[in-house]
Amino acid sequence: MTRVLLVDDQPLVRAALEMVITETADVEVVGEAGTGAEAVRLAGELRPDVVVMDLRMPGMDGIEATRLITGGGGPTRVVVLTTFDDDDHVYAALRAGASGFLVKDMALDDILAAVRVVAAGDALIAPSVTRRLISSFADQRPAPGPAAASGPAAASPIAASPTGAPVQAPAPTPAARRLGAITGREREILTLVGRGLSNTEIAAELVLSIATVKTYMTRLLAKLDARDRVHLVILAYEAGLVAVPG
Repeated sequence: MTRVLLVDDQPLVRAALEMVITETADVEVVGEAGTGAEAVRLAGELRPDVVVMDLRMPGMDGIEATRLITGGGGPTRVVVLTTFDDDDHVYAALRAGASGFLVKDMALDDILAAVRVVAAGDALIAPSVTRRLISSFADQRPAPGPAAASGPAAASPIAASPTGAPVQAPAPTPAARRLGAITGREREILTLVGRGLSNTEIAAELVLSIATVKTYMTRLLAKLDARDRVHLVILAYEAGLVAVPG
């Protein structure tokens, strides 16, 4: 049974979601909150599997509430459900630790399916959202250097200038250093994840079974100490594996 905490300052939204959830056999509502502060308190008390979180609420907003809930080290995961589908909100929610980003005009059954996906340990992130995430991330950070390249030249901190004189190469980014623990095939899969491909699309691209792709995903999450698929996307960009969409 997946235990859900509903967080929204509009009682009608909470009522609609609860109505759909109560008709299912595998998901139940264990609590409701109308503010971010109340959501943080109830998440600590009730320990739900998933928090369905609105963004704009009086007092503490959903971004800060998400950050506090996911940063506590517990198993609770957050799905953001909002009417504000813009780049800033997508970026802020995912960086705060949300495992999914949904909009309120989605079908209720689709929202329920997303709750199940996140409760199972995956992240709900569509290719279009992935591209927007990378673009937004690029706007706020310097473009990565050649640190993610492989081979002898990348391993040495000294490179040659056009005149032949040695110069100090850029230091590898933290994300690039973390990639030292993964294999070439895992790096290839991480690149495709960063481009927004689903497990099915990755399997088709690399001519692998979906089960094999899932095994690689599990290994990547463990080796890179990544929270979920969203975190892998960010690491792929930070390490320079993914080009920013033009």
